[in-house]
Amino acid sequence: METLDKIDWDKLRHNFKNKLTNEQYKLVCELHAKYYKHTYYEPCTCSPKTIKTWIAQLNDIYEQNTDDQ
Repeated sequence: METLDKIDWDKLRHNFKNKLTNEQYKLVCELHAKYYKHTYYEPCTCSPKTIKTWIAQLNDIYEQNTDDQ
């Protein structure tokens, strides 16, 4: 994960409450598209399953990248 993305993701992880803000939601969508090489897409917020999966996947990338240093 690139340094600026890592900083943004770390902020999101530490400032997360029970619900994502619109800004946090867009960050998850942007980073997932970037690191999983797909077009930018905003999954429906009526069913949080997809966004929760994306957050877990981005956490994995973040943690792998942190372990490498």
